[in-house]
Amino acid sequence: MDFQIRTAKKEDCPRLLELIQELATYEKAPEEVTVSLAEFEIAGFGEQPVWWAFVVEHEGLIVGMSLYYIRYSTWKGRRLYLEDIIVTESMRGKGLGKLLMDHTINHAREAGFSGMMWQVLDWNKPAINFYKKYNSKFDEGWINVNINF
Repeated sequence: MDFQIRTAKKEDCPRLLELIQELATYEKAPEEVTVSLAEFEIAGFGEQPVWWAFVVEHEGLIVGMSLYYIRYSTWKGRRLYLEDIIVTESMRGKGLGKLLMDHTINHAREAGFSGMMWQVLDWNKPAINFYKKYNSKFDEGWINVNINF
């Protein structure tokens, strides 16, 4: 199969939101996606973008994405935070997750970041096994905390 990876463009945002909704459904939380298309576009392509993404295309359709932002650690410096890596269900098992992950890792290295981090649900065994192939360190003892407005 023929796949192309590239940097996301503003015109990709509706499709990226479809992939995000697909992930939320897989994670049993479809109602949790509340971001509007307008907010998503401004956050990624406005005057001060806060996220960037790579997409994988197959036959003109975006079938996967890696969305990230820059996080600052007072201990480690600049780090790439991988918010989501998503491959549409029909295209899983074809190496696209690896293609996106490798591309994102290479980008972080080339940008001079001190590392890369992300989260994974403890029940998502396929994702955990995928990340273990990268010799990833799983942090125990940390609890996720957030405030919703």
